[in-house]
Amino acid sequence: MLDKIKRYAPGVFSVFASAVFLDSLRYKFTDHPNTQEIFGRLDGWAGSFGAGGLFGHTGLFSQYVIGTAELAASSLLIIGLVPRLVRLHALGALIAFAVMSGAVSFHLFTPLGIDPNNDGGGLFAAAATIWVTSLGLLIYRRDVLISLLKDLSAAFVPAAQGAATMRPAHA
Repeated sequence: MLDKIKRYAPGVFSVFASAVFLDSLRYKFTDHPNTQEIFGRLDGWAGSFGAGGLFGHTGLFSQYVIGTAELAASSLLIIGLVPRLVRLHALGALIAFAVMSGAVSFHLFTPLGIDPNNDGGGLFAAAATIWVTSLGLLIYRRDVLISLLKDLSAAFVPAAQGAATMRPAHA
């Protein structure tokens, strides 16, 4: 039974998260009134401590930026189900986890609350579910993610030279 769960859970989690993300894009990319309300409240909250515009249409965390991250996560989660592209799956899970960490945090710790659209908390429940499932995917793909991070580190951080090949500073 556990083998079946390990085999099918990543696909189920990925399809679920992707479906929710892709469904939300029609609201984010069309400037839907519910999206305006949510990001407007967040921008008002940010403005209360001098960071107005952070969630505005051209802000660092605008609906368009978040929607684009969700689109990227969805694409990587689905494409990454191909066994040869498992690194993309881990990267998609990481992006989904990051986006949903922000979403859950903003629902819980700002005036946004868990029911900003009077939908019974459905938006928050979806965010929390994707947060948990993406965390599960990260745990499941942890070896792949560690390998990816090591390769990125090797690409950006030069390898230290051995002491025997270094010349003394006074020579």
